[in-house]
Amino acid sequence: MNTRLTRALASVTLMLAVLLGLAFVGTGITHMADDGAVCVETGFWANAALEGGLPVGEGVEAASSAARLCQDSPSVGQRAADLGGELPWLLFGSLALLLFSRLLDAVVRRGPFTEAVARRLTVLGWFVAAGTVLTGLVAGWSHSWLVGSMAPIVGSGPTVDGSMMPVIAGLAAVVMGKIMREGVRMREDLEGTI
Repeated sequence: MNTRLTRALASVTLMLAVLLGLAFVGTGITHMADDGAVCVETGFWANAALEGGLPVGEGVEAASSAARLCQDSPSVGQRAADLGGELPWLLFGSLALLLFSRLLDAVVRRGPFTEAVARRLTVLGWFVAAGTVLTGLVAGWSHSWLVGSMAPIVGSGPTVDGSMMPVIAGLAAVVMGKIMREGVRMREDLEGTI
C-alpha cells in the first residue's frame, strides 16, 4: 500500500515527532536556565468566600475558583517540579508520534495487513494506554508537589493530571492489533492450504 497520502502522513508525523522532541529539549533547557519566578495555580481554596465580595446580583454568592501562587526565588526542586507539568506531555507526544510514523512506514513498505503492522499497532496501543496514565501521574504529582512546597497546608500526593481518554484509544489499538494479527495468521493458513 504505497499511496501518496500514507507516505505524506508518515513524513508529517515524523516531522511533528522531531519538533515535539526539540520542544522538549528546548523547554527543559530554557526553564532550568531561567531565574524568574515559578507560578502555579491550585483549586485547593475553591468555593472559599471572597472578602469584600464582588459586584453580583442580589442573592448571588461569589466564591473563588483558583489561587495563583508564585515563588520569586524558587529552589531547584521547585523549578524541576514546574517542568514536570510540561515536559512529560511533550515527551509522550513526541514518542507516540514517532511510533505512529513507524507504523505508517510499515504500512507503506509491506501493506496494511501484515505481521509487522499488527505488531506495531499493538505496541503503539500499549504505549498510548500506559503512557497516558504514567504521564498524567508524573505531571499531576509534580503539580501537587509544587503547590505543596509553596503552601504546606495543601500538602502533596499522587494525583493524575490531564485527560485519560487516550487510554481508551490505546486499548482499542491493542485490540485491533490482536485482531489484525489473527487475520494475518488465518490468511497465511489459507495460502498454505491452497
